[in-house]
Amino acid sequence: MHLSHPLLKPALRRGWRDLRTVQFGATPAHAVVLGPIDTATGSFMELLDGTRGMPLLREEAHRMGLTEGYADRLVGRLARAGLLDDTTGGGPGAAALRERPAVVERLRPDLGSLAVTTREPGAAMARMAARRASRIQVRGAGRVGSVLAAVLSGAGVGQVDVVDGGSVEAGDVAPGGMPARAVGERRTEAARKVVRQASPGVPRRSRRGPRAGSGEPGLSLVVVAPRDGLGVFAPDPAAVEQFVASGVPHLFAGVLEATGMVGPLVVPGATACARCVSLDRVDRDPLWPRLITQWRATRRRSSPACDLALATTVAGFAAAQALAFLDGTLPSGADTRWELALPASAWRAVPLAPHPECPCDAVNSPDRVPACGEPAAPAAEDPPRAAPAGRPRATMAESR
Repeated sequence: MHLSHPLLKPALRRGWRDLRTVQFGATPAHAVVLGPIDTATGSFMELLDGTRGMPLLREEAHRMGLTEGYADRLVGRLARAGLLDDTTGGGPGAAALRERPAVVERLRPDLGSLAVTTREPGAAMARMAARRASRIQVRGAGRVGSVLAAVLSGAGVGQVDVVDGGSVEAGDVAPGGMPARAVGERRTEAARKVVRQASPGVPRRSRRGPRAGSGEPGLSLVVVAPRDGLGVFAPDPAAVEQFVASGVPHLFAGVLEATGMVGPLVVPGATACARCVSLDRVDRDPLWPRLITQWRATRRRSSPACDLALATTVAGFAAAQALAFLDGTLPSGADTRWELALPASAWRAVPLAPHPECPCDAVNSPDRVPACGEPAAPAAEDPPRAAPAGRPRATMAESR
């Protein structure tokens, strides 16, 4: 593992458990205990602040009386434990991002989170650079969609396009989303302003601009967040057929009758799609087509039950799922719809499986992952970072 300018991850709090043991991180999910640490090693670790390259660190180690090669061995062990970042790592995209210090400063908390959740030095900046090169389309600019679009933009996604019709209504206004002054404006135009104001830098825009709803190449993800949550509870396969056909991943998020829903995340050909969900519903309830036809026909006469706190919660959870997907992780929304029904305060996972009669053929995909609640095949064990019962796992470093 090559490191240029190693840095002990500043997002992980450090504390000495005793004279020879130091703990990195407070929360059990990310805490690591390192030991034994002698005085010279502890002093050397203070030099890992990202300002020194390895040649200078080797010289410092020699001046401190540490054995030859010790600096490289210690840095290697710290890196393998997931405790080091690299202030010059991450590749060309990360280097380009560092040339925009104002943007980096705005994204500093997000970069800290990425550093904690990734092990490789330089990975946080590399993933943020990938976000900046990504394009997401949010279909819907109501209480959920507008907040969701703003969060994605503020979290570093380079281009967030919002597609919706009509004009902003008073009920669309939400903190972090549509402002009260936007009432009466065209929803798409008002949402564009919200996204622009939330962005830490000028969003990437193509010269011609994206064609709304085209599913054209370049979309990293589509988030379907309709103002009428029926489109999430019972997604219409025809409404997203273009994305299935073109292989564009899409995530559903919305609120219906005081029930917040996030998922499924559809990876065409690999996870359950909207048609899979519809076919499964018909299998379990033969009268389902009659009901859904009536509900879709009367949606304009229905009164929304979209609690502001619930809508904001849904937007945040959906944004977290979308960002995890952009960052290279298949989140828990794959083959799952998460539901939060008021007045309860706990999410419930509803497993969704590919249907054997669906033309998407996800049921035969070798890349299919089990839905939340499905038994998973045994996986190779990853080196633990935290011991059971909240106690951090010890990682032994070589003493001088």
